[in-house]
Amino acid sequence: MTRPATIDTSPRVLLIFLDGVGIGVRDASRNPLFASPPLFLQELLDGNLPSLRSRDYEGSDALYLPLNARLGVKGLPQSGTGQSALYTGLNTARMIGQHFGPYIYSTLKPVVAQHSIFARLRNAMPQRPAALANAFPQRFFDYLEGPRKRMVAGMYAALTSDIPFRDIRSLKAGTSVSTDITAERWPHIGHPDAPVITPREAGAVLARVADEHAFTLFEYFMTDKAGHEQSFERAKHCLEQFDGLLRGVYETVDLRRTLVLVTSDHGNMEELSIKTHTRNPVPLFAFGNRKGFDFAAMQSLTDLVPEICRYVQC
Repeated sequence: MTRPATIDTSPRVLLIFLDGVGIGVRDASRNPLFASPPLFLQELLDGNLPSLRSRDYEGSDALYLPLNARLGVKGLPQSGTGQSALYTGLNTARMIGQHFGPYIYSTLKPVVAQHSIFARLRNAMPQRPAALANAFPQRFFDYLEGPRKRMVAGMYAALTSDIPFRDIRSLKAGTSVSTDITAERWPHIGHPDAPVITPREAGAVLARVADEHAFTLFEYFMTDKAGHEQSFERAKHCLEQFDGLLRGVYETVDLRRTLVLVTSDHGNMEELSIKTHTRNPVPLFAFGNRKGFDFAAMQSLTDLVPEICRYVQC
């Protein structure tokens, strides 16, 4: 595919977050990644997929490697501490002495507000904007106006760093992506006029958002729900949606300039024999402009944001 000429050569990062996806066993009866292998992801990785026996791989187009999600703290990793550690580069689980979730532990809110990647980018390079690419329905904005402010780490980081939340208008304009990727749920949550698109089309939208920002985050939470439900059918659907999104990103984004990263906060969906989270490592997938990014330094959730900041020169 012919890529358009790029004038500004400063690097960019698109981070796609998948909730609750670890590296599991290569067993189709337990791990939906091998029961319903994502076709494009397999193609991108030369037929390889991560498992506990094959934790890392590097090919000409892409790579994957494991990240430790336990953070040196006993118990099962949880979303609140996992995501806050991922987005700040700080061991938030160790700070409070436990894994906690799904929302941010109260004493960690100022930590996320001060040290999140959004805050760091805002303070270091305000001339190069960052984005949260998710679109939110009106009921989310109504919730923000109410008394309760329980939020997941990425949304809280965006809120406290004045990153705009995108709404139905941006969804219609093709400048945001629904949290369920296709927006097929929007007619049931108060927006019957929401445009429903394919995962591949959503990926193209996400790529165009990433082309305009130094750092772009997109969060997908349905994978964790599939894990808790122990549902192979839902997990298959999630993998198909994600795979289509990834294909659309790959076909549209400027691969010479943008590094695309995909990772998670803890294990869950990779082990459908149990309802709980797991202690498994989580995968970090990467493709695009990998030059200059220190993948050898990636050992745990806390290593990603410091390296992203160094990479984009913030």
